[in-house]
Amino acid sequence: MKEKYPLFVVVDRTGKLVSESYQSEITEEKVQNFYYHMVRIRTFDRKSRALQRQGRIGTYVPFEGQEAAQVGSALALETEDWMFPTYRDHGATLTFGADMDRLLLYWNGRLEGCVPSYTKNIFPIAIPIATQLPNATGAAMAEAYKGTKNVSIAYFGDGATSEGDFHEGINIASVFKAPVVFFNQNNGYAISVPIEKQMNSKTIAQKAQGYGIPGIRVDGMDVFAVHLAVKEACDRARRGEGPTLIEAVTWRFGPHTTADDPTKYRDQEKTEQMREARDPITRLERLMKKYGFWNETWIKQIETEIENELNEAIERMETFQQPDPAHMFDYVFEQPTWTIQEQKEALLGRGGA
Repeated sequence: MKEKYPLFVVVDRTGKLVSESYQSEITEEKVQNFYYHMVRIRTFDRKSRALQRQGRIGTYVPFEGQEAAQVGSALALETEDWMFPTYRDHGATLTFGADMDRLLLYWNGRLEGCVPSYTKNIFPIAIPIATQLPNATGAAMAEAYKGTKNVSIAYFGDGATSEGDFHEGINIASVFKAPVVFFNQNNGYAISVPIEKQMNSKTIAQKAQGYGIPGIRVDGMDVFAVHLAVKEACDRARRGEGPTLIEAVTWRFGPHTTADDPTKYRDQEKTEQMREARDPITRLERLMKKYGFWNETWIKQIETEIENELNEAIERMETFQQPDPAHMFDYVFEQPTWTIQEQKEALLGRGGA
């Protein structure tokens, strides 16, 4: 089945174009834009892991290794499109325009961080697996009914394909030709469960056959391949031709979360081999050097800008007004039950607010 769904690649691991037909895609402006955003979100990711270890934020979900998948897809969207992220797609949301302060507040356990942006159509982060797929389909259908050309993109991992919401979301989108892109980042593991123990199909892309929609496999560590595949899927959706399922084959270098120990179920030597061979930023750096786009002065400049942006956002997060613990009881039901009210009163009686 993998022969029917070959891996779409534009730039190989050495930074070389696989075909001259993609030559027009390699412009200095585009390369620098990809590189800036990939460095920016990796810096955010590494800094956030350090903040968690220092006790300055709560449990954090890292994504290092998936920068090409998240940046390439996010930059294929138009301003008014919709983004439906999981708990691991903050790289994509930052690239699309999420507020960094709010994102840090989210990982700090703050209510104020639950809305990624007031200016972009970014759905609140979905913690339950696959629940955002029907939401993305619904938003896409609403845009179609309104007569716009806006599309939705739904992010999800390989584990989500075992959930009912995955099938429901894609089935409804297929029937109504909803303008939505289902973007799977296949990391090979659903937490500790390897993909071969989760499903019998050889690819995720082939699942599209059951719904009569296109399925595409793409090298998720090649930012150009991801960008082109998502752009084409978005264009198809805008033309009223319905949804597309994209499987971006990638490898996350770190743990599932900062509460996870991947050494118990994953060969760490393979992870280091993958980092050396397929790191998406290293691949882009190799291309930049081949094409004469490598500029040490510019790179140091953006690294300084990104570091300053992040440090300022962290400072604002840590000096944000103190939370009111009573809020945890206020938004469970429209009218609090007696049990919730009793718990709230007990907390207030202990001086908790």
